Amino acid sequence: MLPLVLEIAQYQIDAVGRWHQSAIEHPSTGFMSIVSAQHEQNFRLWHEEDKARNPIATDAEIAIVKRNIDRFNQQRNDLIESLDDAITVTLQEARVNVPSSAAVNTETPGSAIDRLSIMSLRIFHYEEQLGRSDVDAGHRERVSERLSLCRQQHAGLAFSMQKLLDNLVAGRMRHQTYRQMKMYNDPSLNPAIYSPANQTKTS
Repeated sequence: MLPLVLEIAQYQIDAVGRWHQSAIEHPSTGFMSIVSAQHEQNFRLWHEEDKARNPIATDAEIAIVKRNIDRFNQQRNDLIESLDDAITVTLQEARVNVPSSAAVNTETPGSAIDRLSIMSLRIFHYEEQLGRSDVDAGHRERVSERLSLCRQQHAGLAFSMQKLLDNLVAGRMRHQTYRQMKMYNDPSLNPAIYSPANQTKTS
């Protein structure tokens, strides 16, 4: 069956700290390998977003960063869908019987795992800010307040997601993958790519 949400959340928190010190590694198989791969995209996105706001970055550097952000974000969204697809398979293998009247949650478990991932990054970096020696007491107080709120939100999200998974496994709610169907990375759907004028520029 699926891991407990607390296991997922703790893995993400531990991985953020570990990946800041050593190479990124993932569990080799199973649901947690997808959790980890999806978490990696948020980890990489976080640091590219920081670079994008560097006031002394050159236009060329920003262009590279923006392309990286686009690539990581596409992979992030694809892996959210992979998480939800894996949950579908797990429920099917468990032969969970869901009545046709069962409601669908407004947020999929994959999306909630993505939010937990981002929150674990936010908590790590606020803790990092709290440990700075070059800031005043006012800065530390603001950071401390935000860190406390982040931890509350993280715990609340984990609790709510566990309730969702429990309802899915019990057949009280219906699960389905939310297909995001992004258009901007599809050469046949993005006019900035398929436009004849742009094709001439790149030829």
